[in-house]
Amino acid sequence: MTTTPRAGSTPAPTRGATTVAPEPSTPDAPAASPKDRGIVLLFLGLMVTMLLASLNQTVLSSALPTIVGELDGVEHMSWVITAFILASTITMPIYGKVSDVLGRKPLLLTAILLFMAGSVIGAVAGDMNLLIVGRTVQGLGGGGLMILSQAAIADVIPARERGRYMGIMGAVFAVSSVAGPLLGGWFTEGPGWRWVFWINIPLGVLAALATVFLLHLPKKARSAERVRHDYLGMALMAVATTALVLVGTWGGSQYAWGSATILGLIALAVVAAVAFVLVEKRADEPIIPLHLFADRNFTVTTIAALATGIAMFGAIGYMPTYLQMVTGASATVAGLLMIPMMGSLLVTSVVTGQMVSRTGRYKVLPIVGSLILGVGLALLSTVEADTATPMICVFLAVIGIGLGSSMQILTLIVQNSFPLREVGTATAANNYFRQVGATLGSAVVGSVFISRLTSLIAEKFPQGTGSAGGTGSLTPDLVQSLPDGVRALVIESYNEALVPLFLYMVPLAVIAAIALCFVHEKPLATSVEHEIAAESLAEGQLLVTDAEAEADGDEVSDAVGPGESVSAGARPER
Repeated sequence: MTTTPRAGSTPAPTRGATTVAPEPSTPDAPAASPKDRGIVLLFLGLMVTMLLASLNQTVLSSALPTIVGELDGVEHMSWVITAFILASTITMPIYGKVSDVLGRKPLLLTAILLFMAGSVIGAVAGDMNLLIVGRTVQGLGGGGLMILSQAAIADVIPARERGRYMGIMGAVFAVSSVAGPLLGGWFTEGPGWRWVFWINIPLGVLAALATVFLLHLPKKARSAERVRHDYLGMALMAVATTALVLVGTWGGSQYAWGSATILGLIALAVVAAVAFVLVEKRADEPIIPLHLFADRNFTVTTIAALATGIAMFGAIGYMPTYLQMVTGASATVAGLLMIPMMGSLLVTSVVTGQMVSRTGRYKVLPIVGSLILGVGLALLSTVEADTATPMICVFLAVIGIGLGSSMQILTLIVQNSFPLREVGTATAANNYFRQVGATLGSAVVGSVFISRLTSLIAEKFPQGTGSAGGTGSLTPDLVQSLPDGVRALVIESYNEALVPLFLYMVPLAVIAAIALCFVHEKPLATSVEHEIAAESLAEGQLLVTDAEAEADGDEVSDAVGPGESVSAGARPER
């Protein structure tokens, strides 16, 4: 039970808890002063880590055609994207749960170091296999960068004010999504595509320094206790997720859908998922606590996040490649052509975040955003090989508006539904299913796209003419150097292989919109609850402010969201 303060008064403490007010210079500044220097510095540091992760979801998109052409591995093209997303997906719930127990900072530093190690491997890769290994190691760190950045914001910013911050973080994603293809294209045409990986080293150092010197978050109350981590749950989740992604990646391309390999993977995914649920029921510290699904908002936003993830990554993952091959745009120009989508996502994300913070209302926005996303996908499915490039940009901008109206708000809804001690776990679980959708979207679309492209090229070049170069060695430069008749056939094949797939994703946007209609619009919390250790008071780190509280009575209101009071348990991390 929490207490609602009267206007102009100090909040009364809840029974059995200590209400505290951090000193103004600490990161735990109250919601009344969100511009406090500590919070601003913290937020800047978290944006650096978010930039590092989000850049690498898009930076290879422009460079990918050249990379697979040089390394002669178009059959593995989808894995360059899928490996990163798969690894980050598996690790997200692990980072979320462990950081709720041990604190965000050590986990964030670990994630940064892993990410940098993967970048070095990718930079020196001499073949597609080593490149995919590097992307996998990058993903092991990337999952932590994305989750811990979002969870750390919830540690210090109340839900009512968090909308504007989440909107800005969404804008960082949009900027990096534009900068990623641009950087990828510039490096590919300039010093070489390997610099796509080398650039992560200085960014990683900057993110690590920001984490060490700017990230001062509360230590977790259970950090000193012996915690029995859910290792079996982690393993089963990894097996189920990997099997599911392999089905999406290999099904219909390397193996027939009815083959023993695909059927075996489906069976493995089902068995591992069932075993995971049974293990989570008995685990002391489950990676994904099953009670999360008892909350309606978590369940419906998770369904929406899953559907949106499939549609988003399935739609945009291969657009820069398409633009290079079909329109003849250079890698840099292909990146620039994504600006309308990311620009609209940026503006919409910031505007909707401000609207949520100002009004406290958030239910309608993601519903409308999902429907707009569906419209954008439908428009994109009408593109022909001779469609004007500006028109394609308009269609991409519509998709950006839809994504900007929904993505960050889904995270806010989840975080507002649980107490702070579970925010990392809940955020990670929700993002896990979104990333499962992203992984499946990239894998399935990539698999179907490559299968259709290979088939169409074989049909149009029945003799496997060397002039076409074969699908395994096609690069944008090679395609543009082909004779007009041959080039037209290759371009037509790319268009027929990819564009119709966008229409198949429209129902996913509709499913997301329908699910979000069932969101219960709970009032957004106006303060942050931390568990503060008794020794923190003795150390003089916090100021007790319950002297005025008794005079305010014990007025209770459901309008106060989760996390109104501050109770005994953890001290600020230094």
